[in-house]
Amino acid sequence: MFIYCANGLLSPFFLFLLFDLLIISHLKYPMQETDLEKLIRLQSAIKEYQELANKYQIADIFQDNGGKYLEILIKLGLNCDGKRQGSDAFDCDGNEYEIKTINTNLSSRGFSTQHHLNISIIEHYRSVNWYFIIYEGVELKSIYYLPAYKLEPYFSHWESECRKSGKTLNNPKIPVNYVREHGELKVI
Repeated sequence: MFIYCANGLLSPFFLFLLFDLLIISHLKYPMQETDLEKLIRLQSAIKEYQELANKYQIADIFQDNGGKYLEILIKLGLNCDGKRQGSDAFDCDGNEYEIKTINTNLSSRGFSTQHHLNISIIEHYRSVNWYFIIYEGVELKSIYYLPAYKLEPYFSHWESECRKSGKTLNNPKIPVNYVREHGELKVI
């Protein structure tokens, strides 16, 4: 039913009432955004996130924890050279860092190290400081800093194992509890 004024247009009161009904109806029965609509809406933010990552030499936010590394680098004031060999990051003074992450929704056993850990990688590990980052899903929960000397019990054990077997080690872990007990919790 439409209420018209003398000039044939809708009355201002009725327009207000109609607007009110539409708002209430929308709140009661909200339009659901489809997954495709949501994906399309998020595309520009994803592109912007990748553009920011490019400034940190991260070629793909969806590969090798690229999106997480971007967050870590920015929060810790670090940078990286974009190479897959050597240290993961460095600070403005040239200090190098290894960065290890864990998603406790998937595993809480320990931080992964290297799939083919050998003596030269262990020597490199001894020469840099470490950040351990704990995630729950994609949410960063905590960052711990450990100087290399605090990890020496692991380095010595791994080196001994490599020398005894003459082989590389397959991804030995650094326990989360060890990191929590011996690391310095960083405020984020």
